[in-house]
Amino acid sequence: MSSRRLYLDNAATSNPKPREVYEAMARYASDLGASAGRGAYHEAVQTGALMNDCRRRLNRLFNGERPEHFVFTLNCSDALNMALRGLIDPHGTSHAICTHIDHNSILRPLRAMEDRGWLEQTRVAVDGSGLVDPAEIRRAIRPETKLIAITHVSNVTGTIQPIREIGRIAREAGIPFVVDAAQSAGHLPIDVQADQIDLLAAPGHKSLFGPLGTGFLYIRPGIERILQTIKEGGTGSVSELDRQPDFLPDKYEPGSHNAIGIIGLCEGVKWVLEQTVDRLHAQDMELSRTFIEGISNIEGLSYYGPRGTENRVGVFSVRLEGYDPQELSAALEASFGILTRSGIHCAPLAHEAIGTASLGGTTRFSFGPFVAARDIRFAIDALAELSNARIVRTV
Repeated sequence: MSSRRLYLDNAATSNPKPREVYEAMARYASDLGASAGRGAYHEAVQTGALMNDCRRRLNRLFNGERPEHFVFTLNCSDALNMALRGLIDPHGTSHAICTHIDHNSILRPLRAMEDRGWLEQTRVAVDGSGLVDPAEIRRAIRPETKLIAITHVSNVTGTIQPIREIGRIAREAGIPFVVDAAQSAGHLPIDVQADQIDLLAAPGHKSLFGPLGTGFLYIRPGIERILQTIKEGGTGSVSELDRQPDFLPDKYEPGSHNAIGIIGLCEGVKWVLEQTVDRLHAQDMELSRTFIEGISNIEGLSYYGPRGTENRVGVFSVRLEGYDPQELSAALEASFGILTRSGIHCAPLAHEAIGTASLGGTTRFSFGPFVAARDIRFAIDALAELSNARIVRTV
């Protein structure tokens, strides 16, 4: 086992985080430790104030209309369940549109509701690079369509979907538009107003640099009138009533919050705002360019998704002849200390689209802002060495 550890699995969770994230969480644990909204004493009030700082920063980052419409969740899957299930009436006639590039966090909730007879769905195909044609979304719309959902950036191919165009189609048709920003929040500029997004779901632990167990759902003002709650419970507000409050964020935030996580997320979002998404994206593209140029001459190696750096982020699925994905990941870790993720990546239809589903998927490299160009070159050299070892082994 190599003593070096090079983390290239940032699409799963970012690592490391900015130093300020750890420090903020430690301060909360040592100095506050209280639950927001559950007391009038200083520690509880201060915890609530820090959480509201996070909502304001998220509102600024994504150009939301109101900070209180950023509802905290456990993760992106939790946020997407709130959005998708909340828009469907189990007693009505409903139709939903998603795509073949989507993550299981969209596919599975819709499939579960379909299995229960709550809806019918259309899964729009993508091309070989993982790109959806907005015209196909438009053609899939029916009178009973209740939502259009899409994964903004594929966690398999890194492909960026044209969400602004799809958002315009959805808004013109009066259909709520749900965006899974798991791989794009913090990577790419997202403007929920200009992109005409009704519900934006994202995790805190990826490129917003919060800890695991954090996320949010942005709910466009007015959508709360049709978005049913899927969880109810204590909120610390209007406790004399046995019905869930009808105001945000309390309507969708039952139970005590993950305050320590949200306070860490608050510092992660602040760091992104200070660095700027444009600068972070430019760095990501430089790393991607270095990776693409470096692997282009490695015999037997293929990568999937858009060619070059156009219309993608630094998420690369690769296959190397002579290795199954798990074997390649194991060799990269054992011999070089490079940490990647192999398999289907919770996106079976995406792997079907690129032709790797029956092959056990791919080995995924995913970059972050604490990865340097020298790290990418080291990974390229490792792949080249494994390719040469494969050739020698088969001679």
